[in-house]
This record gives sequence, structure tokens and C-alpha cells, in this order.
Amino acid sequence: MEAAGCRARALLLPLWCCLLAAAPRRCAGQTDLKSPQDIQVYAVNTNFTLRWNYTGNDTDVTFSAEYQWFGDPQTSETEWKELPGCQNVTDTECDFSSAITEYNDRHLVRVRAERKEDKSPWSSVFEMIPYFIAQIGPPEVHLQSINGAIKIQVSHAEPNQVQKMWVTLSSFKYNLVIWENSSDAEVRSQNIFPVDTISDLAPETTYCLKVQATLFFQEGLFSPIHCVKTTRKVNDLFCPANLKVFALNMQFHLHWNNPYKQHVNYTVQYLLGFLKTLPGDHSVKWLSVPRCENITNTKCNFTSIITVISAFYYLRVQAMSEYNKSCLSKEVKIDPLSTNEFGPPGIRLDISDVLLHVQISPPGGEKEKVMRKHYYFSYRIVYWKNSSDNEEEKRVKEIKQTIATLSDLTPSTQYCVKVKALSEAYNKTSPFSNEECIKTPPDKMLPLIILATFVSALFAVLVVAVLIIFFLYQAYNKIKYVFFPSCTPPLNIEGFGEQLFGSPYLPTVEEPIESCYVIESIIEEVNQNDFKDYKHSKQSSRDSGNYSNDDDTSGSKGSEGMLEKEII
Repeated sequence: MEAAGCRARALLLPLWCCLLAAAPRRCAGQTDLKSPQDIQVYAVNTNFTLRWNYTGNDTDVTFSAEYQWFGDPQTSETEWKELPGCQNVTDTECDFSSAITEYNDRHLVRVRAERKEDKSPWSSVFEMIPYFIAQIGPPEVHLQSINGAIKIQVSHAEPNQVQKMWVTLSSFKYNLVIWENSSDAEVRSQNIFPVDTISDLAPETTYCLKVQATLFFQEGLFSPIHCVKTTRKVNDLFCPANLKVFALNMQFHLHWNNPYKQHVNYTVQYLLGFLKTLPGDHSVKWLSVPRCENITNTKCNFTSIITVISAFYYLRVQAMSEYNKSCLSKEVKIDPLSTNEFGPPGIRLDISDVLLHVQISPPGGEKEKVMRKHYYFSYRIVYWKNSSDNEEEKRVKEIKQTIATLSDLTPSTQYCVKVKALSEAYNKTSPFSNEECIKTPPDKMLPLIILATFVSALFAVLVVAVLIIFFLYQAYNKIKYVFFPSCTPPLNIEGFGEQLFGSPYLPTVEEPIESCYVIESIIEEVNQNDFKDYKHSKQSSRDSGNYSNDDDTSGSKGSEGMLEKEII
């Protein structure tokens, strides 16, 4: 009775009321079931399995799961729904593949343990996006031994699923691992197409192999191991051999050898490369190359079939003998952009002053526009002086444009130029173009420089000459003045007497001077004013410094006195 009362008041009384009950029984709303732990989802293709761990010791325990689908437009994000395939299961895993229909939406999953009316708390929530956790399953493999080779056909990893996880089938790559069925066999690995032929095998030998599908950076599971025995290879002499492709400036040619000396007709066939990436048999999709059907020569121009430069192509040659026997050659893969080689570019030179302009025509000829569209060319220009000196240094300039200007050239000099094209993306270079030579014009500034130099030199010579003449003239005057002085008495005393005057700068020996006077007529009437004028003129002459000698001065005074007496 006490325990029953405790259950009736469970919602109102504290929890310790139950602990004080006489009988060791659980109160309502409590359980000793433990929650599942370590919730994980394992997905292979579209198969999803939910797994968990349970550490309880209880018996008769079942498990149920719920999920939320955040992409479901009919339910809210907070509503949990029962997970199909995972209700009341006795094991610690369940398959809920039927519940996942949208592989790119967010899903939440949780699990709990149940025993009759008792239920454990929910486990922690496991969050997932199916596409990101799904693993690529093992592909199906079918083998056939044909003429010493193995023909292999690989089926998609989820062939029987109505709704597929992997939609882009052509994006799958298949990795083949093959080895001889022996104890010391060497294992080799190679990439294959969904339908492919494995050649270069030993005849009558058992080989084992397995295949793995990959999608971008995601690797799938390997298929089960399959083994098959090869047959003996039968060589047909008229089968084409050594197929080689030659391509220059987007002109493609296929060559092969004819080991059979009799009459044989050949038909060249091609297959679009993307078809090989699709599953299924594509043997009926091979087409004949125009103008290469039933030909007898061993070469074919297949440029006309290269309609998409960035696509892949496969070629093979079918031979038909005169006995209507047919044989197919090995296939050759063609990547136009990688197979194609460049011809030399064209160049044209032009001169302006001492600048050399190089205009480049990209390689390609008739296909120049196509090549310029798919290749990013750069150009290497080599130029040098065309002289007899073989040691003349060649200079190199690399550009990305089709027009270049070369400077630092010597006037009146012949220069030669050659150019090659490069493609860094495809690691290809063309041959050098033909050498073109051109002579630089004379320097227009040289005559001006020469004229300016001549005028400057002439002006300098004239200046120097004028200075020399001036200094010589000054020196001449000084010497003449010092050594050959010219002193002439004034005219107003001429007739009265004269005296030799020495240099005022050199000492002279005093010599007796005899003065002679010739009086032709005596003027009786002399104006006293004239005499004063004469006297004043004589005084002015003395003051001028022409007669600075003392003796001369005294002599002049004596003559003046004598003249005065005579006049009187």
C-alpha cells in the first residue's frame, strides 16, 4: 500500500519519497535501461545501415530509431519520425535504405532501447548528408579471353538500383589490378574503360584481376577477384602494325606498316573518346574516316574528323585481304592539342631610327585562328649583328605579344632576327623561323654633332687667335715704347731750336748741346699778349711731362731769356 501511494503522488512529491518506499521498485517515469551508444551509419552506394552499441545486461530488449529530414517540405524541422526498417529490432543494427530518398539533404538519426513499457533515454543524435558518407561499391566484372588478350566489361557499381546515388556515370574511372596466378607473380595496375581489352599478356596463362571504381578523389571498394586463362594468339600477316600519328599545324595524318606483301585494302575507323567512358558495348559506334575507305596506301589524312579540338578520339585500321579475311589493328588514342606540333612562325622587320620592329605571325598557316584560340603562345626572339665576327653575342628577348621593339642598336649596322613559338601549357616549342636581316639607318644626329663640333672648334680658334694677336700687339707697343721712343717737339717752338730727348725711363749721359738759331726776320712789333701766350704754351708743355729732365729745363729757360732780349 505504501508503494502504491508513492506512485500516486509521484508528480507532486519529491523523488526521495520513492526511495523511502518499503519495496525496492522503480517509480513511475524512471527506468534502468541504458541508452545506445556509438551511433554510426555505414553506406555503400544507396544501401544505408544504422549501427550502435548497447552495454546493458537486460534481456528482451528491442531498439527503435527516429529521424529528421530537413529537406522534407511536409514536416517541420523539429518533428521526429519513425525510421522505417529500424523499429523494434533485436539486433544492434538495421537497414533504413528505403527511408533515404534525397542524398544531398541533411538528416538526423537517434536510437533508444525498449522493454515492454520501459524506454531508455534517446541516444546522442547522429547527423549526416548521405552523399558525403556513402562509399562507392564494388563494380561487376565480366571477362572474355580472345586471341591472347582479355576483353573486360565493367558494370556500374549500382546497376539494379532504380534511384542511383552516382548520376554522372561518365565521371567514373576504373582501376584494374592484374597478376599471374602464381606464387611469385608481379602485380601491375592500370586504368581501363568500362569496355576494354587487356593485351600484352602471355598466351595460355591464367591471370587474376580485380577492379576498383573511383570518382574524383573518392575511391570505391574492389570487386571480387576473377581469374581467366588466355588463349594462343594468332598473328595475321596482313594486319596493320605500328600505327603512328603525325600532326603539324592542326593537319593530322595516320601512318602504318603493311607486313603483308599481297594486295590489301584498308579502312580507317574512328570513335569519339567520350563514348569509351560510358558503360555498355560501343563496338557498333565506330565510324569510317572520309576518303580513307578501301584504300591501298598506308597513310590517311583524318583532319576532317577533328571537329572538337579539345575532345579525344580513337583510331584503328581494318584490313581486308583478297580472300575477304578481316583484321583490326590496335587502337590509337588521339588528343589533338597534345599530339599537334607547331610550325615556325612568320616574321616581318621594320626600322624606324635605331629601333627595330618585329611583327610575328603565329604558327598555323590556314589553321592560325584555331591554334591561337587553343594555345597561348609566347615568343623567343634571337637577334645579332650580321658581321664577320663569329664571336658576336646573340641577344635574346621573350615576349607574349606578336609585336616587339628592339632597341640599343648600332646605326648603319645590319642585324639578323629569328623567332620561335612556345607553349608552356603543353611544353611545346616550334622550330625557328627563317632568318631575316635588315640594316639600321645612319645616325641623324651625327652630322649635327660634327657641324656643332666644327663650329665650336672654329670659334675657339678665332678666340684664341684674337687673344694672341691682342697680347702680341700690346707686347709690341711696350717694347717699341721702351726701346724706340718717338718724341717730337711741339710745332709752336719749331724753328727756335730742338733738343734730343731720351727715354724718361733710362738714365742718359749729359752731353753738351749746341743750339743754333736762324733768324730770317725780326718782327719789330710783337704783341705782348702773343709773348704771354707763348710763355703760357711753353709752361703747359713743361707741365705735360714731356720734358722732365732738369738740364733740359734749364736750357729751355736760357733760350727763353735770350729770345726775350732779342725781341726787346
